[in-house]
Amino acid sequence: MTQHPVSSIPGDGDAIWLPVRDVGSIGTARRAATSLAGDIGLAPARAADLAIVATELATNLVRHAVDGTILVRPVRSSGHTGVQIVAMDSGPGVADLRESTRDGHSTAGTLGIGLGAVIRKATDFDAYSLVGAGTVIVATVLPAGTDPPPGGAAGISRPMAGERVCGDAYALRTVGDRVDLMLCDGLGHGPLAAFAAQAAVTAFQDGPDAGPGALIEHVHHSLRHTRGVVATVVGLDARAATARFAGLGNVYGAVVRDGARQVLVPQPGIVGERHVRVREVEVALPEDSVVVMHSDGVRDRWSLADYPGLVGRTAMVIASTLLRDCGVQRDDAAVLVAKVGPS
Repeated sequence: MTQHPVSSIPGDGDAIWLPVRDVGSIGTARRAATSLAGDIGLAPARAADLAIVATELATNLVRHAVDGTILVRPVRSSGHTGVQIVAMDSGPGVADLRESTRDGHSTAGTLGIGLGAVIRKATDFDAYSLVGAGTVIVATVLPAGTDPPPGGAAGISRPMAGERVCGDAYALRTVGDRVDLMLCDGLGHGPLAAFAAQAAVTAFQDGPDAGPGALIEHVHHSLRHTRGVVATVVGLDARAATARFAGLGNVYGAVVRDGARQVLVPQPGIVGERHVRVREVEVALPEDSVVVMHSDGVRDRWSLADYPGLVGRTAMVIASTLLRDCGVQRDDAAVLVAKVGPS
């Protein structure tokens, strides 16, 4: 189990979602990335590398993709802050993504150096593509000398169409050999929902070294001044091969292995509203399983078996792919993924 997962900075308020439809979108993506680099104090040389990454990924979407979208957001890894770019589209997909990242390869009469440049400039790079379904690329630029972020646990959130802030949020923390995950959905939409969700994140991160039920109770008492959230907490102990689960409201959770899903069913209720005695459930956590959590803004009729090879990619690529294909525009949406492997 990854013990120090890369995650978005709490609040994720500087995250920017950009549609990429035409040539003008390339400059918009580059400016968004360099502006964020300035805000977080990224060194000029790395900011220049980031500008190349943003330009090449946006250019690739304009030239080859259908319904291209870019997410630009701050990330923190090993005590350093950088910028992560997620480029996703709905087609046509690439049959051999490894070949397409090789310098000189081209599918449109170009020099084919774009993705090769992204790989060289980024601290970390991962991608997944399926013919007919599209491509997801995740590139992270951190300060020089920073180790690449581990890929075992990651999340992604997106506000509903027309909103600037997202009422869904997630958090990860490491306590000894255990990794605790939380995904929550603030009631309603907009700033008040986002405030409640971020208050839940803060309470979770500052909560006691306890099981998921006690953590939900702690978050509950911290949210009485807000409109409340629905939330699920999962504690993963890869060494003991167990996952402990507790949840109130409609936040989905499942342990997936070899295409089979064991769904973690939460109790009815609202965290921060009326007190409910929270039950904990323990389930097996086999090696090579994947834990998937998401809000009700993501349709639950997905199957990792429909994506050959996806479970071999980083958690961020898995989460982004599910959000792209199953997220709905009329609601906030968030996906949190953790991969289980040898300790």
